[in-house]
Amino acid sequence: MDPDGRIAAAMERIRPMTGARVLDIGCGTGYHLPAFASVAAHVTGVEPHGELAAAARARTAGLGNAEVRTGVAQRLPVPDASVEVAHARWAYFFGRGCEPGLRELSRVMRRGGAAFIVDNDASRSTFGGWFRRFLPRYDPDDVERFWAAQGFSREPLDIRWRFGRRADFEAVVRIEFPQRLADEIIAAHPGLEVDYAVNLWWREY
Repeated sequence: MDPDGRIAAAMERIRPMTGARVLDIGCGTGYHLPAFASVAAHVTGVEPHGELAAAARARTAGLGNAEVRTGVAQRLPVPDASVEVAHARWAYFFGRGCEPGLRELSRVMRRGGAAFIVDNDASRSTFGGWFRRFLPRYDPDDVERFWAAQGFSREPLDIRWRFGRRADFEAVVRIEFPQRLADEIIAAHPGLEVDYAVNLWWREY
């Protein structure tokens, strides 16, 4: 996912993590935590699923400036005004319905800090077309109106999936989509790359 690092480059341009206190909401297995910790003053990952949180703790065990807490976006287990950069990538913040988490962001963010939310841009790209087939009622325009009303700016980015083996591509497609649609995608899409459009939503506090 994003082997060219375009998401990281866009975040760096808007609000660098260097020397910051960083919060990764929905950190999963902690994939991004070591990279964040390499430049940040301190990194906290928050993950609601115990097994994933345990994997994230194992991934960051040797880092002196990273921790993982079990919790949810609606009740972030961090103090008021303690976060300078927040990051959520395909986790919880998908538009309408995430208002409780946005209120928590407002509580934990320091003045001058920035929050980044990475989500699919279903209006374009090969993956966007697959996503619309999966969720035909998904309305990208409504999602954009929601984030604009919440004070977020949109940075559209063109990234890609790149796989070393066809079997890996097929496995990921089967994770992402129901069986019938996954079978259709695999049959119709050759090769080891997929163009993928995302939106980087961001806001200063």
